[in-house]
Amino acid sequence: MPATAQQNVRVPVEQGGRTIQLSAQLFRPVQPTGPVPAVALFHGCGGPGQNTARMAGLLASWGYAALVVDSFSARGLKDVCGRNWPTQAAAEARAGDIDAALAWLAQQPGIDARRLAYMGYSYGGGVALLRALSGNPDNRSPPVARAVVLVYPDCALADPLGQRLAVRQPTLLAMGALDDWTPVSQCRALLERVVRGQELVETKVYPGAHHSFDALGLPVRYLDGVGNRSKPGGCCGAHYGAHEPAWKQFVVDVRAFLDKALKL
Repeated sequence: MPATAQQNVRVPVEQGGRTIQLSAQLFRPVQPTGPVPAVALFHGCGGPGQNTARMAGLLASWGYAALVVDSFSARGLKDVCGRNWPTQAAAEARAGDIDAALAWLAQQPGIDARRLAYMGYSYGGGVALLRALSGNPDNRSPPVARAVVLVYPDCALADPLGQRLAVRQPTLLAMGALDDWTPVSQCRALLERVVRGQELVETKVYPGAHHSFDALGLPVRYLDGVGNRSKPGGCCGAHYGAHEPAWKQFVVDVRAFLDKALKL
């Protein structure tokens, strides 16, 4: 018997005075015992891929619903990894996809709206930071999501949030020690600006791993034409590719983190 049940769905999101229907795939546990927690996944600059689908399948096998959101197709985008790396404005516009996906999940039968989380990868991780962090450290309103997982996130996208930040929910950062596309140093600098909720942040740095350490089967290589916000002028070049030991530990870490945060 398969571990998951998979369904193509549409998630409406408001943008510029009109409604965009985002393509998405919903993975569910085959034999749930009641309303299940749910995790929304947001891809990197190359669009949805095998890594997000693989993670969604794992989540479903652990008892979660998982929604893989395609932020690009409905907007006529395919890959934005080139020299014109996504702008701050584009990232802020995409952050609305997180709100829309969580609202959609909360309305679905068989999903526990009190136990929602989201994961963002690379560019999508930077976008997720815009929702995971608050630029107002006195903001104590309860977050919609109970947990956030940021996978080699573009931490530079959170720079405009200011120098005093707050974390309002358990947040896991998972990064490769050798990442030169979204380097660990940028995320550490970001975390130094967190003045409230620092105890909610868990950081995992995997030795020997580059960007996209979860791209199983893809040898590490150097892309000389990709935009890189960590370099002067935002250009260019970075390494990416799989690191299986990091991937295996990442899976263990994510499961333990979510099970604790969502009390599965």
